[in-house]
Amino acid sequence: MTAVLGIWFGVGLMIDAWAHTNLTELETFFTPWHAVFYTGFAVVSGWIFWQVWRGVRAGRQGPAAVPNGYLAGLVAIPAFAAFGFVDMMWHTILGIETNLDILFSPSHLGLIVTMLIIITTPLRSAWNAPDMGAAPSLGRLLPALIGLGFATALVWLFLSYGDAMQYGPQRIVENFSATDNGGASRLASALVITNVITLTPVLFLVRRWRLPFGAVTVLYALSVLMPGAQTEFSNLPILLAFVAGGLVSDLLILRLRPSAARRGAYWAFAGLSALATWSLYFAVASVAGGGLPAVPELWTGAPVVAGLIGLALGALFLPDALPDSRPDPDATADRQVLADSSAAPDSTAAPDSTAAPDSGVLARTNALDDPERA
Repeated sequence: MTAVLGIWFGVGLMIDAWAHTNLTELETFFTPWHAVFYTGFAVVSGWIFWQVWRGVRAGRQGPAAVPNGYLAGLVAIPAFAAFGFVDMMWHTILGIETNLDILFSPSHLGLIVTMLIIITTPLRSAWNAPDMGAAPSLGRLLPALIGLGFATALVWLFLSYGDAMQYGPQRIVENFSATDNGGASRLASALVITNVITLTPVLFLVRRWRLPFGAVTVLYALSVLMPGAQTEFSNLPILLAFVAGGLVSDLLILRLRPSAARRGAYWAFAGLSALATWSLYFAVASVAGGGLPAVPELWTGAPVVAGLIGLALGALFLPDALPDSRPDPDATADRQVLADSSAAPDSTAAPDSTAAPDSGVLARTNALDDPERA
């Protein structure tokens, strides 16, 4: 429910971002777009407060009444409300921003930071949830994916000046068809920024969980909504190319099985995921834009640069393989069956009162006595 109400909150911001980008006649704070945005904040806040109140009614006090992962979001709610008041006064006194200045307004920056904390509550809740395990299902992980996907979309809003997803196919082909007009440099810089922001949440999740198939596709599909809203989805082929890149990344996870304990597979996934995503980017741009860019070094080398950046990010996130302390559900079940079999009494053996205690019982008893071993 927190994730679902977060969608209302996030979509409200996307509608407001569309209005600021495309409606230059905005002259007041009180608009339908702000109404959707702030009512989304109200329902998410009300739901979080209700969860805390349920804890209080159950007899818990102080932070103990706050559900796991909700404390940061609870603290961010009054801060967001304060920045919302500042934003209203800012617009009333100084007017409505419609250009690059909208991304540097202090009130907007305060709103975006506190909103990011609120909207990622499902991710923090899932992070240490006892029922998640090492390999959660897509349905169980979906609330965390929704929170992180919309958080990535928020980052895209405030770095939209370096967003390669906002380029249309024809513009991509034109910019990489010459090296002396500045367009190639701007697109290359946007490629680097976009690659880092797109891949970072994925590597963050892969280091924590063995992602189910479809997780990266869902994450990428949510992440492209903000660039789509800002461009009125006029560059739909490019946005779909990124979603396809998420699908390829899911296939790579299925094949490579990257994890914190498999550093080589983790690094390989980081590099190949970026390489595949940006190869699709230029392939789709060439098909939809009427042909390949005229400078072959640019469109062939750019995906390689993206792959190398992905590899560097993988090495930064996981410089050394970490021991995987999270049990494999299948292996745990197998070990339990074996332990139960060995602990079962042998009906053909004569009872022996001097026999040594069952080793399985001893192991479980020692584990209970020793927290570290447990």
